Amino acid sequence: MSASELHAIVGLGNPGAEYERTRHNAGFWFVDQLADAARTPFRAESKFHGQLARIKLAGHDVLLLKPGTYMNRSGQAVQALAQFYKLAPTSILVAHDELDLPAGTVRLKSGGGHGGHNGLRDIHKALGESYLRLRIGIGHPGDKSLVLNYVLGRPSRDDDVAIHDALISASAAVETWLSRGWERALTELHTAKK
Repeated sequence: MSASELHAIVGLGNPGAEYERTRHNAGFWFVDQLADAARTPFRAESKFHGQLARIKLAGHDVLLLKPGTYMNRSGQAVQALAQFYKLAPTSILVAHDELDLPAGTVRLKSGGGHGGHNGLRDIHKALGESYLRLRIGIGHPGDKSLVLNYVLGRPSRDDDVAIHDALISASAAVETWLSRGWERALTELHTAKK
């Protein structure tokens, strides 16, 4: 997969101050971190149903999008962005919270199922399944009946630190992808010290 194929990174989350620090907003945290590092603010873009920032990352122009729709309508924003900029699904990286990975673990993935994630399920309807993912581990509460309150709750202090450290590693891996290739980025991220 070539670096020139990455044109947009979409962070998934729910809009509003009440959701800002909840686990389900881990995708927002990632794109916020990238925008902050580039000293570039997000601006409301109604045609994309969210907030957009344009940054340079490892010398490449990359769009950052935070959908302003709620999680289960994320596909609306992603589809609008893809249609406007004529982006192939394989040029879009979607950063999202991942129950099946422990807090502090991040993984890049190409294509696949939605794993029951409502944001990914809606993006699947809009784009199919060939888009790229950055899976941000938030851990699992241990019981399926507890998942809703868990993802809409705040991480513990230790988990919060672990997640944010992992997002720094993820940023470095995306830069590696853009400068040295996808396979190198996978190796760097997936063999990082635990």
